[in-house]
Amino acid sequence: MAEAPYTVKRANPRFSFFADAEVTLRDGTGVRAQLAELSSRGCYIDALEPIPVRTKLRLRICDGMSTCELHGKVLYMHSGGGFGIFGMGVLFEEMGAEEHSAIGAWLRKLAGRSGNDSGKNSFSQIRG
Repeated sequence: MAEAPYTVKRANPRFSFFADAEVTLRDGTGVRAQLAELSSRGCYIDALEPIPVRTKLRLRICDGMSTCELHGKVLYMHSGGGFGIFGMGVLFEEMGAEEHSAIGAWLRKLAGRSGNDSGKNSFSQIRG
């Protein structure tokens, strides 16, 4: 069976993951955001304010049960096409054991939910 024409091959699979996010810029400015996707190396966030590419930031992710704070950098930004929402790809920077543990726990849970993928998104593949 042929793959979908726009399938993206990633070294670190992304999972849909909806959580609240608080972005803090280096000057202390806070930006509320919504996490839409998560991988072991980064995430995709939506916000009402654009954050320029290459901006370093602190990201606080809260899914209602767990919270994780880490540093990251905006790799790319998409305009919301007139809807006033900006989507941004964020690369996680150095993570300590606590941050790895929190992200890993979320990814294991998400990988378990996507069991219909016949193991394509198993956690052992996510970590690599």
